[in-house]
Amino acid sequence: MTNTQNTSDRSPTRLLIVGTIGAGKTELSKRLSDLLHLPHVELDSYRHGPNWTETPDDEFRVQLADALQGDSWIADGNYSVARDVVWPRGRTIVWLDYPITLVMWRLLRRTLRRSLQRQELWNGNRETLLRHFFSRQSLFLWALQSHWLRRKTIPSALAQPEHSHLELVHLRSPEETDRWLDSLGHSVNGAAHDA
Repeated sequence: MTNTQNTSDRSPTRLLIVGTIGAGKTELSKRLSDLLHLPHVELDSYRHGPNWTETPDDEFRVQLADALQGDSWIADGNYSVARDVVWPRGRTIVWLDYPITLVMWRLLRRTLRRSLQRQELWNGNRETLLRHFFSRQSLFLWALQSHWLRRKTIPSALAQPEHSHLELVHLRSPEETDRWLDSLGHSVNGAAHDA
């Protein structure tokens, strides 16, 4: 785990979770939202309209700017098309940089669960096995195409002067993530006892 700043002396208030599809961004965001009592903003819910219709870029960017107006939030998603809207508002980037084998296993479990349970995601959308195993829109193809690309683009984006305000928490395994969450939990509980 790499921290560019020490998080033990202050509680992060605007966190963006990034990483390969299937790594667990939304799950971690929900856990953080519960732990820190902050609103959760899932970028996918703004991008995917009914029947998986993609929200036009300009509208998507405006919606995200509105959703991230507050002083405190947890958001998850990548979307380079809106990076200049989202990243300047953030304070901490949490990068789930897990091995591709783990990501693919998690993505498989998630896709099977969502498909078989007919779980509604955003705006009435549901995943189907046909769509994700036998089409060009496969999440598995996207994961394979984007995983190594993110390992190049995220560090280069963070190196840009306009992102120098961001703290990076670089997590390379679920165990590192759990340790980081535990450290946040101790900070939050300690602050509650001091108050």
